[in-house]
Amino acid sequence: MLKVGVIGVGMMGYNHVRIYKELEKSKEKDIKLVGVSDTNEERVNEIAKEFDTKAFTDYKELINEGVDLVSIVVPTFLHKKIASEFIEAGVNVLVEKPIADSIENAKELIALAKKNNVKLAVGHVERFNPAILELKKHIEKGVLGDIVTMTAKRVGPMTSRITDVGVILDLSVHDIDAMHFLCGSKVKDVYAKAKNVKHPSDAEDYALIIASFENDIDGIIETNRLTPHKTRSLNIIGTQGIAYLDYIDQSLTIYDDEWVKKAKIEHSEPLKNELLNVIESVENGVEPLVCGEDGLHALEVALKALKSSK
Repeated sequence: MLKVGVIGVGMMGYNHVRIYKELEKSKEKDIKLVGVSDTNEERVNEIAKEFDTKAFTDYKELINEGVDLVSIVVPTFLHKKIASEFIEAGVNVLVEKPIADSIENAKELIALAKKNNVKLAVGHVERFNPAILELKKHIEKGVLGDIVTMTAKRVGPMTSRITDVGVILDLSVHDIDAMHFLCGSKVKDVYAKAKNVKHPSDAEDYALIIASFENDIDGIIETNRLTPHKTRSLNIIGTQGIAYLDYIDQSLTIYDDEWVKKAKIEHSEPLKNELLNVIESVENGVEPLVCGEDGLHALEVALKALKSSK
């Protein structure tokens, strides 16, 4: 039995807890949710009661519970500190994106995980969207021909939930990683424009990023927290067709010279797919779909986009 825990039980952390408990109760995986941790004592006790597990205000207590895998869902600046303590204790770690608040800290986490022979996964959940996985198959089959450009739009209303980073590190990293995954190449050049329009902090709430990949594919990413309507889309133009993907309704439509084709997609929850992948990577001793190096690449591109915008 794999013992799992969650640190940070805000909105995203709550979903980690919920899915782990669902997997435990359904016996889909041989796991046990041994505890949850948060500095908000009232909140963590409430969540622990709802999901019939233990509550801790000190996350280190999860190590004493013998946890094998922990989800770290806390503000970015805490990722390195908390993840390091669990990795050094021999615990496998899933850290939410971005992997860390600096390149140096991300590299230290990756090196530490290798040294202690534990899995380090990064929560780039869009890779696990069924529509993205289906699109990846069609690209590899050559349905679109050679990819020329990828254009992503990730916009929506302002939220008070994320206060420690702007839209590039909070939102654009999703599309940076998805594009990296789909085209199978790293970014070689990045240019960006970003600004703060109305967010109460100084962080950027609008960004436009142009990224050129090593295999000469270009990516354009528009991100903001300004629009009242939430949009999560990705369009890919190839030499033989164009694909339109919607992350929210998990749909994929492909056009070529003769046909319009709607992909048959079995809808599922991306976060559940992600947690299953991490659990299986621990069980089978293989790398998770989104490893530390993937998280590092997305962070490097995002930070260089921030630098470019300034």
